[in-house]
Amino acid sequence: MPRFEGSKNGVHHDSNFSSNVVTIDVGGQLFQTTKQTLSSVGSKSFFSKIISDSSAAIPFIDRDRELFSLFLSLLRTGNLPSKAKSFDMQDLIFESRFYGIEDLLITSQSNPNQFDAFNLEKSLILPLNGRDSPSAIATTPYGSLHVAHGSKITSFDWSLRRKSTILTQFMAVDSLLALSPDLAAAGATDFSGLQILDLDKGTVTETLNWENVTRSGSTVQAIGASDEHLFTSFESSRRNSNCIMVYSRRDDLRPVATIGHYEIFGADLDSAIPATKLQWISSHNLLMASGSHSGPSGVSGNIRFWDIRSGNVAWEVKEKLDCFADVTASDELSSMFKVGVSTGEVFMADLRNLGGEEEPWLCLGDGRKAVNGKKEGLGCKVERHGGQVFCSKGGDVQLWSQVLIDSSKTEGDERVFRKNLMGRVKDLGGKMIGNLCFGGNKMFLTRKDEQCVEVWNSVKSY
Repeated sequence: MPRFEGSKNGVHHDSNFSSNVVTIDVGGQLFQTTKQTLSSVGSKSFFSKIISDSSAAIPFIDRDRELFSLFLSLLRTGNLPSKAKSFDMQDLIFESRFYGIEDLLITSQSNPNQFDAFNLEKSLILPLNGRDSPSAIATTPYGSLHVAHGSKITSFDWSLRRKSTILTQFMAVDSLLALSPDLAAAGATDFSGLQILDLDKGTVTETLNWENVTRSGSTVQAIGASDEHLFTSFESSRRNSNCIMVYSRRDDLRPVATIGHYEIFGADLDSAIPATKLQWISSHNLLMASGSHSGPSGVSGNIRFWDIRSGNVAWEVKEKLDCFADVTASDELSSMFKVGVSTGEVFMADLRNLGGEEEPWLCLGDGRKAVNGKKEGLGCKVERHGGQVFCSKGGDVQLWSQVLIDSSKTEGDERVFRKNLMGRVKDLGGKMIGNLCFGGNKMFLTRKDEQCVEVWNSVKSY
């Protein structure tokens, strides 16, 4: 009979095919796959040992064969099959660590690209120990979560399994930034120094301070980060000076620059406002620093975009008419968004057009005016994730999305945004939202006087 070569309908007939096939006995059941499939997760996995074993005997692995079947599908497709729903996630995690493929499991379950803003559902409540409500929350790109509540910080891994709760030196943590699943930067407005915490070991690995001219303590007002730098907004304990320190994340947090250093003299309100929110704008290589002040004439503030290389302000927006309750910027939309503290409306400013003499803000809502001095936006939060903008209003979350329009029927760079309410009817409402952030394919939020974190998921597990 003639010898067949090549493949048809996925069936291989190459004479070299048999040398590429690997047979494995797992828990008494034989599995067949290819060397390419086993090697797809790199040389550090358990499977690399099987490939390198040149013996003729079929390797035997004394592990659960059903779980192995799931992982073989994961290696082949990058996703777990639907039958994985009947298995406990912790069993999957434990077994994936044996095979050295937990990173692949994390990617399949918590990939930020799987985030679907229009299909978010409240899927889980994470309870916290003690009586304190969360004051700050922080996430990693694949959904590990750190929660500050009172003087404690509780950490959850990417699967939202509680890892640890540590007691800090702070009475309450006001600023929290996740540096990794195990490390966090934390600070408070009434405690001197920025602390780098090892949340697994429960230790302070380093304390960073700003040596101000009055030689008083330096309290932390905000923390931010880029891939290369850690940013910290400090204010002197006497509240007569402030600055932003820049540290190198690639050189043991060595200080590399001081920007926005202001010494306060007399009634100079602009210099008296420390930055209370820091955000790196990677598309422009600029650091956005915002802060506001409430006085007899109302709320005023400023938003500055710093070039950390030169130490100069590239753009500045001064806020007086309807100052921001919160502000954020989106690289994907090349825009800045704020919630007006007086009106509670959402406004957008195009980052491509900043620096002109015209008012930068465009109201996305109904254009309401403040009534009788009420602050409708007080306490509202605005955050961006992907190409979407999320704004908390009381106990609800609004979603603002850019609408695609026919450019031939518009003038210039006209942009249109549409508002939607988030989630199903039974998920909506509740106490006022205090914190809002995103990690992996999840949204996390906390509410006033509640000792828990709500998890909103756009993708069903597995």
